[in-house]
Amino acid sequence: MQWTDGKIRCHWVSPTNTTYLRYHDEEWGRPVHDDQLLFEMLILENFQAGLTWECVLNKREAFRRAFDGFDLRKVASYSEEKLTALQADSGIIRNRLKIRAAVVNAQVFQKIQQEWGSFDRYLWHWTEEKIIQEVDKVSSPLSDAISKDLKKRGMKFVGTIIIYAYLQAVGVINSHESGCFLNPLQQ
Repeated sequence: MQWTDGKIRCHWVSPTNTTYLRYHDEEWGRPVHDDQLLFEMLILENFQAGLTWECVLNKREAFRRAFDGFDLRKVASYSEEKLTALQADSGIIRNRLKIRAAVVNAQVFQKIQQEWGSFDRYLWHWTEEKIIQEVDKVSSPLSDAISKDLKKRGMKFVGTIIIYAYLQAVGVINSHESGCFLNPLQQ
C-alpha cells in the first residue's frame, strides 16, 4: 500500500497509529549496538509474549517511567516493594511473572555483559556482525540457538518467537517486506 507521503511500507503498519508508524520508519530493523536500548527492547519484547507489539509499543513511555528508564542496575536490584508497585501500575502490562522476569533477565543481562564485555558483542557474535535479510518468518535456527542459550543462562520469556521478534526489532534480522522503502534490496 502506498501512503500519502508516497512511501510503501510493510503491510502490518497501522496508518492510524503515528507511534507505530514512527517505530516502523525510525527504529524497527535498524541495527542497535547500544546496550541500554538492547536491554529496553528485550524487556519490552518479553512483555509482548501473548500480546501484540502495538499494545506494548503504545505503553512504551509508561514502561520507561515505571522501569526507571530501563536503568539496568536499578532493574536488576528491584525490591519486593518495587515489584508490588509495578503490579499496581495501570500504565503497564501488570503480569506478575513478566515483571519478575524483567528483574531476572536484567541480572542475566549483566552477567552476559561481564562475560562478553557488552551485550552488544554477545548478540552480534551470533551472525558475525552481519545483518540477516529475511521475511515471512516467526522463528529461525538463529532465534532457536539464541533462545536456547538465554534460557540456559536463566532468562525467562525468551522463547524462539520472542527472540526472533527481538532480533527483528534491533536489526540483527531485517524483515522489511519487498516493496517497503526500508527494505535494503529496494534501495
